[in-house]
Amino acid sequence: MIESMFHMHLPLLEKILRPMIVYLVLIVFLRLFGKRELAQLNPFDLVVLLSLSNTVQNAIIGDDNSVTGGVVGAFALLAINWVLMRILFKVPKLNDALEGTETLLILDGIVDYEALKRETLTEVELLSVLHKQSFDSVSQVRKCVLEPNGTFYVEGMTPSAEDVHSSDLMKAVETLTREVRELRSELNRRADA
Repeated sequence: MIESMFHMHLPLLEKILRPMIVYLVLIVFLRLFGKRELAQLNPFDLVVLLSLSNTVQNAIIGDDNSVTGGVVGAFALLAINWVLMRILFKVPKLNDALEGTETLLILDGIVDYEALKRETLTEVELLSVLHKQSFDSVSQVRKCVLEPNGTFYVEGMTPSAEDVHSSDLMKAVETLTREVRELRSELNRRADA
């Protein structure tokens, strides 16, 4: 029993190379198929991603179901990810080339329908993104960008009520801080006198 749990049925080098190759191919495919795969998942995208993990499983582990094989495969995946992140950190131009560029979807309340089309986003999906950011309509948005990593950056035309309240609180704290300093100075002057 112990023998079958820990004896790898494939050579160690193959167990290391398989997950690395699949990892790199998946990175390239996700880059080719766009940011949408990383952004909002509709039911179809979710099914594809779930099926994708099952599809590549055998390519990663091969004919080996041993614990040792799984550990080696996991190590290989984490190692290639660690190495790639270090390379991308040190070579920003390569990072930009692999990640792609941001896509401007809304500017000053006007939707760029060509950009939506390129990213295969519908108006309904865009409105859903805006609603999650507490905007009721496109006219309230100064800028909406789909980032290369699949996240959305949304900036409003006017500050939100929360931003205004936060700003008012900060002004009040600054005023109180200034008054406390003045009172301390006055107390110190009286104590010295």
